[in-house]
Amino acid sequence: MAAKKSAKKAAARQKVALDHVSLPVKRLAAARKFYQAALGAIGMSINMDVGSAFGMGSKNEKIFWISQHRAAGGGAHHAFRVGTRADVNAFHEAGLRAGGQDHGAPGPRPNYGPHYYAAFLKDPEGNNIEVVCYRKAATPGRAR
Repeated sequence: MAAKKSAKKAAARQKVALDHVSLPVKRLAAARKFYQAALGAIGMSINMDVGSAFGMGSKNEKIFWISQHRAAGGGAHHAFRVGTRADVNAFHEAGLRAGGQDHGAPGPRPNYGPHYYAAFLKDPEGNNIEVVCYRKAATPGRAR
């Protein structure tokens, strides 16, 4: 009975939204170069810099923080959703030019979903960064 009441209370609350995440890195300058290029290609920019960390997002958002931490070990996975497959391609290309390592070229991932189109890069410290688009492929003769 208590579980049902708790579920009703939770359902009545507003939805929870992710506000921001943080990624620790050892080499902040290398991370800045990579993320400014790779995430800049999808419309994100550095919107706050506090010396040992910087926050990135679209417009005035600071949803993705990169912070210097001497014990950072890589291995994180962060995925960003975009509106077009061209954005996925742009992320991958810009990230490679900025020192990222290919971890999955842009393309469909039907095992993840029927319209899942993504690319994966390893940042300079081995974190797996993904950009994904859920939009259907353009029908021949119609642009998307």
